[in-house]
Amino acid sequence: MKAQELLYQGKAKSAYLTDDPDLLVLAFRDDTSAFDGEIIEQLDAKGAINNQFNAFIMGALEAAGIETHFEKQLSKTDSLVKRLDMIPVECVVRNKAAGSLVRRLGVEEGLSFDPPLFELFLKNDALHDPMITEHHVAAFGWATDEEMAEMHRLSLAVNAVLAPLFADAGLTLVDFKLEFGRFHGRIVLGDEFSPDGCRLWDTATGEKKDKDRFRQKLGGVMEAYREVAERLGVVIDA
Repeated sequence: MKAQELLYQGKAKSAYLTDDPDLLVLAFRDDTSAFDGEIIEQLDAKGAINNQFNAFIMGALEAAGIETHFEKQLSKTDSLVKRLDMIPVECVVRNKAAGSLVRRLGVEEGLSFDPPLFELFLKNDALHDPMITEHHVAAFGWATDEEMAEMHRLSLAVNAVLAPLFADAGLTLVDFKLEFGRFHGRIVLGDEFSPDGCRLWDTATGEKKDKDRFRQKLGGVMEAYREVAERLGVVIDA
């Protein structure tokens, strides 16, 4: 399947039309951004690492019965995916307190949540992805109550699959962001799952192995991404 016309270019990925209206080519770029695109840099091999990492994670979720938009990996940096009607809501699952939650509520980083905390944010960089509730989603017609309930269910199902997967690799899945879309009437997981959109801490040392290394100028961003992949057994060709 060959990419044709550019459909959409995000901060780190580009989507291209194909000759099948139900399918897109998703190209992972080396662009890395923080703070809603205020800082953008190029990190060598990032696109290839995230594409192959995402393929592994999506495969694990599909094996657990969670439908995703992922169809197959096409190259080091490209994947074939279902074309979804995306819902402009980010679903965040938190197993521990970090990031914006710590800033908003003044709680200690690392505070554990059992059961996991579920939050919603409007996907809008210009507004800095403001926090919203299910009532906002319904009032503005972004999704029906039934769709929102399914997004909630699937988000927790993803956590139930991935938290132990990372734990077996000596990593704590602190939190993560998911996006969903509609595909022929079904709610399907879209976007990506990579260290760009989640927080991963070394279970023994607490060292950060995710995009916070870029946000907080800790260095070694790609080294951390590669290490996470290796711990999971993902063979990276980059």
